Amino acid sequence: DTMRRVVRQSKFRHVFGQAVKNDQCYDDIRVSRVTWDSSFCAVNPRFVAIIVDASGGGAFLVLPLHKTGRIDKSYPTVCGHTGPVLDIDWCPHNDQVIASGSEDCTVMVWQIPENGLTLSLTEPVVVLEGHSKRVGIVAWHPTARNVLLSAGCDNAIIIWNVGTGEALINLDDMHVDMIYNVSWNRNGSLICTASKDKKVRVIDPRKQEIVAEKEKTHEGARPMRAIFLADGNIFTTGFSRMSERQLALWNPKNMEEPIALHEMDTSNGVLLPFYDPDTNIIYLCGKGDSSIRYFEITDESPYVHYLNTFSSKEPQRGMGFMPKRGLDVNKCEIARFFKLHERKCEPIIMTVPRKSDLFQDDLYPDTAGPEAALEAEEWFEGKNADPLLVSLKHGYIPGKNRDLKVVKKNILDNKPAGNKKSDLINAPKKAADASNPQNDAKLDEILKELKSIKDTISNQDERISKLEQQMAKIAD
Repeated sequence: DTMRRVVRQSKFRHVFGQAVKNDQCYDDIRVSRVTWDSSFCAVNPRFVAIIVDASGGGAFLVLPLHKTGRIDKSYPTVCGHTGPVLDIDWCPHNDQVIASGSEDCTVMVWQIPENGLTLSLTEPVVVLEGHSKRVGIVAWHPTARNVLLSAGCDNAIIIWNVGTGEALINLDDMHVDMIYNVSWNRNGSLICTASKDKKVRVIDPRKQEIVAEKEKTHEGARPMRAIFLADGNIFTTGFSRMSERQLALWNPKNMEEPIALHEMDTSNGVLLPFYDPDTNIIYLCGKGDSSIRYFEITDESPYVHYLNTFSSKEPQRGMGFMPKRGLDVNKCEIARFFKLHERKCEPIIMTVPRKSDLFQDDLYPDTAGPEAALEAEEWFEGKNADPLLVSLKHGYIPGKNRDLKVVKKNILDNKPAGNKKSDLINAPKKAADASNPQNDAKLDEILKELKSIKDTISNQDERISKLEQQMAKIAD
């Protein structure tokens, strides 16, 4: 009875899912056939990235969101890895930066040009080498700039400062078996992991210690997932001993018993959870399923409330999930998925039908914006900060305005790094004068790179002022 009453009052009771029309899909894409349980797709307000089949190496496509329709076979890819790409993740603080993990044991970080690729990209901004086996998981820190986590089949988790290309934390003795997934909590002070040994671990990465763990979170042998929710609880998906799919909710301060445990069905696809902290809705997309189920998490029993299921005919190979600031608030859109078929990517839009045209502030509380709350160094030194929130009230400003913000953002991103590099160069220069030719060559290389970054910045500066003039004219 309580369950009926609680759910009935929810404003998400009637979330309505709809696939877009055919001409708004991305067609003729050879989606990767690698047997790996990642989502194969990553999206942000500007681009959709999809891991594709590539002969002799690993590649992924990066398409501007508006580039729908048939994608030409010769369309440029990001193709610097020598083995298949297993996971990709867009940087939350820079919509043009994406990280990829690959079977070639490396992590690469790429800068995508503002309007997308015109030529294939083979040179990453930085290559992060430290894993001894394939890298199946990459995940950016939610609030600190340039902090990236990677996890490999060597059962190690490495946390990098991308700005300097260094591995600053290496957690290589905490997992005795394969790591299925890693999730940051809301302020990035903790991570939780699900592993093949059926344990869920909560880890403080900077203290390098396990804060909490639960054995046999799910009894079944098939892969599990564990993610942090906004309130600090942990949501897991897995399988029972009878191979039924389960979902569960845990309090990391007491992992003895789950807060809630639900059995779902007996399909064997791994359930990938996608979580929206603003609405507390979890969407479960099973690999190989043709449906997306969604649940609302509340603090009243039964805690995990089934809302509805979006069903379609085709099974999904993977799934991308748009961050909140990329949604159309004028259409009461609360989630957008990018569903991968064998040969195409199909956006699916979730809306809450409302009669009014006004901004629905109950659907859109302030959400995590693109600014980083901390610098990498501050986080490594022990500081924590919640995401910096932005209002979506005038949120979905399409076209130039959004570009403008992002470009400014990029310049801010580049400048501190640029200054640091030049300081590094000026300081050891006297010592380097007497050094060997190898150092001199390296120095030349760094100076060249510095010059090209400075050129890029001044070009972007010019572009910004031109665009601002154009905007002023339009406004007048």
